[in-house]
Amino acid sequence: MKVAMTLDEVADLTRRALAASGVSVANLGPLVASVVAAEADGIHSHGLARLPTYCEHARCGKIDGAATPVLDQPRPGLVRVDARDGFAHPAIELGLPALVAAARSQGIAALAVTSSYNCGVVGHHVERIAEAGLLALGFVNAPASMAPAGGRIPVFGTNPIAFAVPRAEGPPLVLDQSASVVAKSELIVHQQRGEAIPLGWALDQDGQPTTDPAAGLAGSMLPSGGYKGAGQALIVELMAAWLTGASLSLEASSFADNKGGSPRTGQCFLALDPGPLAGPEAGARLDRLVAAITGQPGARLPGSRRAAARARTAADGIGIPAALHARLVGYVDG
Repeated sequence: MKVAMTLDEVADLTRRALAASGVSVANLGPLVASVVAAEADGIHSHGLARLPTYCEHARCGKIDGAATPVLDQPRPGLVRVDARDGFAHPAIELGLPALVAAARSQGIAALAVTSSYNCGVVGHHVERIAEAGLLALGFVNAPASMAPAGGRIPVFGTNPIAFAVPRAEGPPLVLDQSASVVAKSELIVHQQRGEAIPLGWALDQDGQPTTDPAAGLAGSMLPSGGYKGAGQALIVELMAAWLTGASLSLEASSFADNKGGSPRTGQCFLALDPGPLAGPEAGARLDRLVAAITGQPGARLPGSRRAAARARTAADGIGIPAALHARLVGYVDG
């Protein structure tokens, strides 16, 4: 059984559940926007399905829901934000305007976020940078859940990378992909629904393929493309954790339970002004590339399903499992 909700109702429930869990008024806006955007795009694993964990972590003190992030700028093209063991979203919200300003001034700039947490859909953050007219890259590490190629012991998180480029007409082109075959949150959603996972998503603790999401969560996610996905995870680890001074994935506490202190993971965003390099015909050249993809039967442009989901959700709303809805209402009611 599912409960039908409009996006306004998603925002209201998210805001009330987080506020009742001790999240400060100053931090609510970016978190609510993230949950709503995930639901609007049909990425339910990063929307309301993740909200109980946000609430639990704020309540138990694993995350400081009232933390005030701190920004400094050690170089003209380098911006740094300390999330102070709080939610990632307010820290990124603080850093993005400074990143955009630095990139417009310097041509290229970087934002390093440290002592942070899960940041939701990475593509949403790079999309905002591209909406400002800049090419964007995002790197995000997560608690270890994926072994290196040939190994069995998790060293890397699912470590997504996201890219966005502005377009003269229409929304930015956005590509967002984890280094694993699927995001770990997909296993959590399948576990919540009592559904099996496809073979090829994860291994159990003995290194054997599994269709049991619980066994996969206790074992290792599989890298996308074998050793190439593991290579992507390493690149992201260096950019998001090592470069930012955040916890390595193998040091970070879980995003999924209340054990341990703050995960203190990191995010890194690069912004580049394409104008001086790409030239006056940049828009037309990008359109030709896009047309060469979309003009082929069966081919799909990255991000196109999100655009369709946004239109559908805006018109029809969403449906969430009744048990999840009841749990979220429970946070509001105490």
